[in-house]
Amino acid sequence: MTSVLYDAPGPKAKRRNVLFSVVFFVLLALLLWWIWQVLDDKGQLEWALWKPFTTPEAWTTYLLPGLADTLKAAALSMVIALPLGAVLGIARLSDHRWVRVPAGAVVEFFRAIPVLLLMLFANEFYVRSTGIPSDERPLYAVVTGLVLYNASVLAEVVRAGILSLPKGQSEAAMAIGLRKSQTMTSILLPQAVTAMLPAIVSQLVVIVKDTALGGVMLGFTELLNTRSTLAANYANVIPSFIVVAVIFIVLNFILTSFASWLEARLRRSKRSTGAVLGADEVDELNAGEVGGAHGAGAGGKA
Repeated sequence: MTSVLYDAPGPKAKRRNVLFSVVFFVLLALLLWWIWQVLDDKGQLEWALWKPFTTPEAWTTYLLPGLADTLKAAALSMVIALPLGAVLGIARLSDHRWVRVPAGAVVEFFRAIPVLLLMLFANEFYVRSTGIPSDERPLYAVVTGLVLYNASVLAEVVRAGILSLPKGQSEAAMAIGLRKSQTMTSILLPQAVTAMLPAIVSQLVVIVKDTALGGVMLGFTELLNTRSTLAANYANVIPSFIVVAVIFIVLNFILTSFASWLEARLRRSKRSTGAVLGADEVDELNAGEVGGAHGAGAGGKA
């Protein structure tokens, strides 16, 4: 397949690509073998270190409660950051300067600050200015930092998604008398959702992973934090890291797979021709067309 940006590879290019692929997989296999040998030499592959993960106690006492707190913080952050980011992104497109400028300042400010610093600031604010219990304070701080940072990033995603639509969409809406708010909610946003979905899902994956920052710095009992307690009790640091990494991989894979399915479904629905007519309705339409044709013929003869 040849296009403006891509030429179909010729015979030499195909052989070169095959050679590069073979070399890459050989090097990858050697790297994995070297890692296996190092772990084996250090005794990290002994069954005694992996056996705790086959018992219910390791999961019900450490991993599953930590995973539940990770999902709780991530879900709260997603639920708050998504609509807040949409509002800020739409506000940046406003024709009113008094709306557009403050929204842009908020987005640029919080997008420029590291999310860990936002968590630390939020935790200090809750310590000095609120009466939130100490055992719940890390969750509030983690969610606050994630919401402030990711809402500002999602605002730019929403703004870019809307601006990527053809200008004729807005012009057509204005031509039929729709207000700007109606154009945004009824025409632009529904079409931009499909284009924005991959970037939104990528940011949701970032939210899930960034919950670990709260466990390291604030003592939030998420998955990585409970892993350290498990490793201290069973003396299996490397195996516990590997198991937690696999859990994160599976969790984010499920999230991205669901997003891919949802995106494909949205694209299919946009290609739909509309309502499905029943057999009786089709017969009525056909009868109407036949009657119209006869009437036209009679009129022509008259």
